[in-house]
Amino acid sequence: MKQVKILMISKRKIKRNLLIFIISTIAIYLLCSLYFFNHFYYHTEINGINVSLKSHEDISGIIGRFLEDYELQLLERKGETEVIRGQDIEMQYNKSNTMLQVKHMQNPFLWIGSLFKSAPYYIEDLYDYDKSLLDSRINSLKCLSGEITEPRNVDFKYSDGSYEIVKEIYGNKINKTHFVKVINKYISEGRPSLDLNKMQCYEDPKYTTSSEKTLKTKNKLNRYVSARITYRFENETEQLDGATIHQWLNIDENLEVTISKEEAAKYIYDLSKKYNTVGVIREFQASTGKKVELQGGLYGWKINNDAETEALLSNIKQGDVIEKEPIYLQKAFSREGNEIGDTYVEINITKQHLWFYKDGKLISQGSVVTGNPNRGHATVLGAYMVNYKQKDATLTGPGYEAKITYWMPFFGNIGLHDVTWRYRFGGEIYKRNGSHGCVNAPLYLAKTVFENIEEGTPVIVYEE
Repeated sequence: MKQVKILMISKRKIKRNLLIFIISTIAIYLLCSLYFFNHFYYHTEINGINVSLKSHEDISGIIGRFLEDYELQLLERKGETEVIRGQDIEMQYNKSNTMLQVKHMQNPFLWIGSLFKSAPYYIEDLYDYDKSLLDSRINSLKCLSGEITEPRNVDFKYSDGSYEIVKEIYGNKINKTHFVKVINKYISEGRPSLDLNKMQCYEDPKYTTSSEKTLKTKNKLNRYVSARITYRFENETEQLDGATIHQWLNIDENLEVTISKEEAAKYIYDLSKKYNTVGVIREFQASTGKKVELQGGLYGWKINNDAETEALLSNIKQGDVIEKEPIYLQKAFSREGNEIGDTYVEINITKQHLWFYKDGKLISQGSVVTGNPNRGHATVLGAYMVNYKQKDATLTGPGYEAKITYWMPFFGNIGLHDVTWRYRFGGEIYKRNGSHGCVNAPLYLAKTVFENIEEGTPVIVYEE
């Protein structure tokens, strides 16, 4: 029973002591709260000035002393520094601006929270300064008026068959609009230093060695110069590789790679000049036994420059390593000798005679009538080829219309065809009663040629 009494007394004592502690703690907290009715919290900062636990009435003096020695230090690249002093821009405390904003934001009964976190405040227009003086000081800064190095994107250098990355240049050119804005902000907030690099006051390169786009561009460049295109012209070849291709590549400010279509087209044009044979002078062994010189005409090899340029650009973009023929508008029989081969139509204007050879064998021959030279309709001379062949055609021209059975054009509207209204061929008929330029042949001769000839077969026209 006695032990029970002692235990009850102990519990009452503990409760009493706990109550005293709680009341004391509350009292102390309230006393502290009274203090913060006219003092700032712990860790309070106003526009860069530490006013922790300072009286509200002392703020004017604190700000005044702060402004006497205030300066903004500019931390520039290469470790250089400059300062803008408050006195140089007539920086003053705006006394019309009160502390009411901060007072109302700091509830005196919630002061305990300031023990664990800082409480920075910014009051707009707390400081006045002469903006024209600030502008003048900014313009005199060495970082703006000194020697300026422009920023430059990462670049690429071709060497030994591939591209290497050339490191970017950061330079020291200031983005003045942003720079002035940041300086005004820092001064208004009373900050002691401004790191130009961290606040992005410099104009920096858009792409650097660490940019994802840089690696993509390098890979694309290396794919392009890895292309090796070997053009085959029967026994001769022309090879295009990175040593030339890299000179055609352009990289813009966004690291986009383009291939100069003009340079590619020029390359194909040069191939055409070297390997096209349309209109070249050819030596031809005539059926009469004489050697004649063929000049002009449309027969021969002719590269399709536009189509081959597009194909070449595609080959480069894919990094192709290939051997190919260029795309041709037309081909000759071969590139050997006079390129005519052993299947052709031979027309001797002087003798008014036609021979047709197929695989080296004479298939048919006979007299013909060609264009009238005395009326300006002479049949064209040179090496040509059959454009196509058509059965049952109607030829029209100034003052005539003629139905024919076998039509084999080789130069525009000039071609070989049958004529049923003529009873004689050969001789000098063509000089007084010749055609408008076509080669008129007897029905049997035109028929034999038509049935054995193919599109593209050479047509040789010459005078002795």
